[in-house]
Amino acid sequence: MVPPIHFLPVLVSAIVAFFLGALWYSPALFGKPWVAANRLTDEQIARMRSGAARSYGVSFVCFLVMAVAMAVLVARVQPVGLLGGLKLGALVGIGFAAMVSLTANMYSDKPIAAWAIDAGYQVTYLIFMGAVLTVWR
Repeated sequence: MVPPIHFLPVLVSAIVAFFLGALWYSPALFGKPWVAANRLTDEQIARMRSGAARSYGVSFVCFLVMAVAMAVLVARVQPVGLLGGLKLGALVGIGFAAMVSLTANMYSDKPIAAWAIDAGYQVTYLIFMGAVLTVWR
């Protein structure tokens, strides 16, 4: 049986994760190092930009699914307070998201720096989701 889920905190978590990505991959933070680490050419960047609407849409749906999954996990585990939510988010972020993406990185031609930037983002938004969904339930 799935525990009751409060959809407003789920939606807020997904929206914040989405906009955190815009900041994370902007030139103000890790945009330039990410492009360099992935060895992207101007042509590849132009192709990515031409398909941006689809990528943004799929990403937002993924954030919603992750926020729902985190809400279910929070309801099952019952972490206590902000610190409990932060710890749960860190456990999921480091223990699952970062390790899955590191495994994929090992079989790709991408340098570890590309993984570090992406994994840092994943861990950060999952920590945020864990905290928000724990405190706002």
